[in-house]
Amino acid sequence: PWFQTSTKQWYQRRVREFRTFQHYFKRINLSMGDSSTALPFLPGYTFTDPAKNRFHRSQTLTYKNGFTVPKSGDVAGLTDADIDELANMNPSLTYGQSKPEPPQTFVPAHVAFDKKVLLFNAYFKQNLNESEKEYYRVRPVKIYYYLEDDSISVVEPIVENSGIPQGKLIKRQRLPKNDQGEHWLWKDLNIGNDVVFYGKTFHIYNCNNYTKEFMQSEGIMLNPDEECPPDPYTLSRCEPKHSYVTPPTFDKLKQFITLDRQVLRFYAVWDDRNNMFGEMRSYTLHYYRVDDTIEIREQRQPNDGHDPFPVLIGRKKIPKCRGSIPSSFPSAVMEISEHEITEWITDKDLRVGETVILMDRPFFLYGCDDFTHYYYQQQYGITFTSIPVELGERKIEVKRELPPYNGFGSPQDSKQNCLSLIAHPPKKDVMKMLENGLKILRYAAVMESPHPEDTNRKFIISYSLAKDEMQIYEPHQRNAGIIEGRFMEYCQVRKPGTSVDNPEYYTPADFAIGSTIEIFSRKFKIVDCDLYVLKYLEANASKYPAATIESIRAIHADKL
Repeated sequence: PWFQTSTKQWYQRRVREFRTFQHYFKRINLSMGDSSTALPFLPGYTFTDPAKNRFHRSQTLTYKNGFTVPKSGDVAGLTDADIDELANMNPSLTYGQSKPEPPQTFVPAHVAFDKKVLLFNAYFKQNLNESEKEYYRVRPVKIYYYLEDDSISVVEPIVENSGIPQGKLIKRQRLPKNDQGEHWLWKDLNIGNDVVFYGKTFHIYNCNNYTKEFMQSEGIMLNPDEECPPDPYTLSRCEPKHSYVTPPTFDKLKQFITLDRQVLRFYAVWDDRNNMFGEMRSYTLHYYRVDDTIEIREQRQPNDGHDPFPVLIGRKKIPKCRGSIPSSFPSAVMEISEHEITEWITDKDLRVGETVILMDRPFFLYGCDDFTHYYYQQQYGITFTSIPVELGERKIEVKRELPPYNGFGSPQDSKQNCLSLIAHPPKKDVMKMLENGLKILRYAAVMESPHPEDTNRKFIISYSLAKDEMQIYEPHQRNAGIIEGRFMEYCQVRKPGTSVDNPEYYTPADFAIGSTIEIFSRKFKIVDCDLYVLKYLEANASKYPAATIESIRAIHADKL
């Protein structure tokens, strides 16, 4: 029995049993040769060595003469076989065979190529037929190729204040390549090639680095990069390079010190009496030698009625001919510079006794001061003599000529329209209208006509003394076949044979009994009149001929 043995014997027997058991399992593992039958490293499947009494970690190095050397003895480190065993150790010997990895899943194009875009730089030429200065315009664009769905978009960079609609020229879509249903692919795009999108040709000249790497990975060699041609209109707007001009030898400071306060003074007149409200006005012309500028000041007289603005032309350089500027100069600009005008008025152009044109105004120089006399004698050898000038007003009689009568309205209306800018009705003789307001002379007349139906037609001619106008009325005749009524309105009737510009109108002096008058190509014979006509003519016998009065008195002799 175990309790009869000693403790030492019992311990030795346990060690022999452990080693026998360990050796047995080792032989089983070697004979099987299958790693799947190895014991798992789990609690209950491992055994500890009961004979082990040293639990420290052994050292493999020691010190000898101050140097570290491998330690010799029974204790040895890891051998090469142990190292290889650790390197080739498979965890499946302990934990069993792992589960097989699942096969790789399919990745669609919209996931694999998401946010992967190829960028090509291109340009196209726009023809311009309306401009005289440019024939075409180069417009750069960016071509974006989306790999996920083979779509393309064309975008033009926006330039501020260009005046051209820019931005997205072609929105993102698959662009057709030809009529066979093919579309543009990334394999068709290369540097230096021309691509046609909806009839517009784009030339590719560059691309970004990502596009180059992608095309190279796909086995496509890109052509060398090109330069985008410059736009002719943009080049024309570039500022020219500054040209450095050697300064002249003439010193402006010396000119200022030498010629300052040397002013030539001329006395001139401006005769503007040929225009409406124009007059002859005297001026003083100052020529400043220091900078060749001219100033014109007015010589004011007391109580001349002019506004107090003595300076007519301020001090400045005046060109000889202002109209000789280039046609390209903007007409809205009032000031001109030395770039447009090459000839300016100098002291050589000013002479006493001559007329000089300044700012489109003629100025006659009739005198100068003593300094100007001395200057021209020393500089040019010219002696001036003053010319007397009368500044009196010159009145020009303007003969007013009326245009011929055009036939619209009465001649009095046409004449009145020519006398004033705003049309007014002709003036009437108010006193004559008040005196003769109700005085009307009536005559009986018959029409003289070659037509037989007009033979028995009778008319009443009424003459208004207030307006000197006449009216014709045809009374009713039984079974005449002609409608009675007003034959002519009140109006002035011009005598035949008189001109339209100087007309002569019918008056009571022409209405003698038996006389024939022609009114608008129709002849009427006076056959009778009222007794009031005779009384009025006799009261104003000095105004009318005696023959007319006697003819009327003869038919009214029985009534007197």
